[in-house]
Amino acid sequence: MSLYLWLHIATVSFPLLRSFEPRIAYASRWRALFPGILLTAAFFIVWDVIFTKDGVWGFNPDYLTGLFLFHLPIEEWLFFFTVPFASVFIYDCVVYFDKGNKLNIKLNWLATLLGALLIILALVSYGKDYTFYNFLFAGLLLVIHGLWLKSAYLGHFFIAYLIHLIPFLLVNGVLTGGVTEEPIVWYNNAENIGVRIWTIPAEDTVYALLLLLMNITYYEFFKSRFGHKHN
Repeated sequence: MSLYLWLHIATVSFPLLRSFEPRIAYASRWRALFPGILLTAAFFIVWDVIFTKDGVWGFNPDYLTGLFLFHLPIEEWLFFFTVPFASVFIYDCVVYFDKGNKLNIKLNWLATLLGALLIILALVSYGKDYTFYNFLFAGLLLVIHGLWLKSAYLGHFFIAYLIHLIPFLLVNGVLTGGVTEEPIVWYNNAENIGVRIWTIPAEDTVYALLLLLMNITYYEFFKSRFGHKHN
């Protein structure tokens, strides 16, 4: 079994086991979760296929099963399902344990400000594809939340984002060669700013924000449509 596949098992095992725990009851909201994961994955997989084909990043076959679909290893497809599943579980835990909703302060201003900053940084980084598109997409989504959607859950989102960075960066550290002789996923530094956190491109922290926020956006939308509430 490939190392990348083992990472997926490690990522999803705890939240999957705790999904049926009666307090958080994550499984009771899977009806709202999975459509959002699918919609978000469709966006990221198209982006991934294009960037892989253009050499913005790539994959080391020594750590893969060898199964590919549209130029992507099957493990990369799984990334957009296992990581969101585990990350939204963290978000649900934040919501559950904030009983009085005291931590869910209105942060539309922060989303707007951070989004505008990322858009400016994207424009400054034009020509470095990973930085440009990553910052642009994340910036636009944040601005949409801050100015248009005026989302009421941004306080919980930002807390969940900061917490989820710990496991996210650990997994990405393994993927980018932190514990192996060669990286499982390599990046073309001509397409990013070249700043690394451990072995991880700094842009991955923004990529993580975009991936989580898009999933939570759909999750909250479908929860409202299906009438799901936390216990």
